[in-house]
Amino acid sequence: MFGAVLGAVLGLLAGALLRPVAVRYAVPAGEPWRTCAPAPLGRCVRCGERVGPPPLTVEAAAAAVGAALAADVPARWLPLLVWVALFGVALAFVDAAVKRLPDALTLPLLAGTALLIPLADHRPAVWLRCALAAGALGGLFLLLALFAPMGLGDVKLAPSLGAVLGLVGWRTFYAGLLYMWLIAAVWAVALLVLRRAGRRTELAFGPAMLLGTLAAVLATA
Repeated sequence: MFGAVLGAVLGLLAGALLRPVAVRYAVPAGEPWRTCAPAPLGRCVRCGERVGPPPLTVEAAAAAVGAALAADVPARWLPLLVWVALFGVALAFVDAAVKRLPDALTLPLLAGTALLIPLADHRPAVWLRCALAAGALGGLFLLLALFAPMGLGDVKLAPSLGAVLGLVGWRTFYAGLLYMWLIAAVWAVALLVLRRAGRRTELAFGPAMLLGTLAAVLATA
């Protein structure tokens, strides 16, 4: 219980730092990054305008992820999973807002993930499994981007998530794939039922990828 509470508090504090990141990069391709400085209630401290996600949503999401990780995963995995979670929260809000996963976030995420894998597990066999899982998930999403309406941002996010799933094991890797598509399908159906989207509406897949990965890790860790 203490670990979950501590994780939630730290996540809440991190969320206040992640909100400006989510606002800065939530712009369509080709436009310059935003320079707003939003407060947790969603207003820019410079101009007073409301920008970015609804008030406290980023902070609440970060707190929930922090609580879940602190309560359920081994301590040796926390540096890697916290790294992915920090980027993941920001990426989820950016993708939900503008249907885009910018290189400015996905590429540092991948580099840091590669560096932190050896800290999560010292066994070379696990490193190899992480590399294979990263390549497999990245290759799958590359094929989808070539032959289906899937963005290249999803392709660049996939290797980091594949490595995390591979750290836990192949069973978690397959579970993560399943959860990604299930979450995306449920979300799409919900939007259709609520008439918030049509059959041809482009949907952000990044949040489903991130939530599916988190669900698989928590379920099988």
